[in-house]
Amino acid sequence: MQADPASRPSVWGLNASILLVEDDAGDALLVEEMLADSELDSALTRCRTMAEALDFLRRNPVPVCVLLDLHLPDVHGLRAVTRIVETAPDAAIVVLTGLAEAEAGLDAVATGAQDYLVKGRIDPQALSRAVRYALQRKQVERAASALRTNQLMAQENARLERGLLPVPLLNDDSFEAVARYEPGRAYGLLSGDFYDVVQRSDGTVHAVIGDVSGHGAAEAALGVCLRVAWRMAVLCGTDQLEQLALLEEMLVAERSDPHVFATVTSLVLPPAGDHVRIVRAGHPGLLLRQGTGIEWVEPEGGIALGLLPGHGQWVSTEHALEPGAGLVLFTDGLFEGRTGPDTRLGEEGLLAMARERAGLPARSFVDALVAGAAEGAAPHGGLADDVAVLHLAWKRTPS
Repeated sequence: MQADPASRPSVWGLNASILLVEDDAGDALLVEEMLADSELDSALTRCRTMAEALDFLRRNPVPVCVLLDLHLPDVHGLRAVTRIVETAPDAAIVVLTGLAEAEAGLDAVATGAQDYLVKGRIDPQALSRAVRYALQRKQVERAASALRTNQLMAQENARLERGLLPVPLLNDDSFEAVARYEPGRAYGLLSGDFYDVVQRSDGTVHAVIGDVSGHGAAEAALGVCLRVAWRMAVLCGTDQLEQLALLEEMLVAERSDPHVFATVTSLVLPPAGDHVRIVRAGHPGLLLRQGTGIEWVEPEGGIALGLLPGHGQWVSTEHALEPGAGLVLFTDGLFEGRTGPDTRLGEEGLLAMARERAGLPARSFVDALVAGAAEGAAPHGGLADDVAVLHLAWKRTPS
């Protein structure tokens, strides 16, 4: 009996269909009659072989309860259950066994079926109840699986967070480093943005911010590798330009796709506090806060790491600082959010927003920038990319 697939009433609120996989015409007729006498009112399709059943399941993504005979012309025993589970993991399965096969029914449930019925003891009520319960159990299984997946994702996110969001390594409280990381809207997962701040024993502060192209766990893991490699290079006294060459070697060795690259900005702030040395590799500019004024600083830069391995021509640019000046580094997610169907905040919009908040202290300033960018993008899907912001400043005039 073949029902119209387009008109499928619900089974306990589910838009589900019933698939009977049975080669014996007598047994099939019995099941069909009992379904007709039951309170179920759902589309029924009969297949005589496993091959027909698998083809049906591939073509019908709606929820299905499979009434499955274990003795088919092309498959026998528990293998019938595993074939269904492998092809349609969301399908609920009720196994139909003979009178002497109760043990086989239990084994089928252990293999992946939701229930089993003995053919000689089926009545319309028992069949109706088995179909409903099987569909509900499958829903519960799917919900439990999704919960486990979310828990694993949260645990992985926490591990990545510890790697991507380090505690600045400062010798004392003479220097202030304020950081903020905001995951993009897709699942709220961390991606390839990274930053770090390290102060060496001579008082010099080194800082880095970077953005690995792409999104996902692989990019996040690569970001962790680059951050750790950078911190180790700083602690070993590696020159600022050599640090970028080292990071590029690390990126090329660890990336899973030859098209992956990373943009980076590196700062060195000597203890005198009157200047900063900046190296840019494809990364956006930065904001310089001096007094109540804010300007966009975009010193000479080189290409992003990994685009032309071994051919990066990066330069270190020195920029004067007034006492108490603050430097604000960020990834492009801060200004690339949509503010309209065809517009983005952009660098000019970010600068204007920063100037409106120029009087705020470091922490409040960073939070206000992220909040402003998020608010502008909210009507258009929110911030799609990760946002990392790093505010750096001497808290006193260094001696």
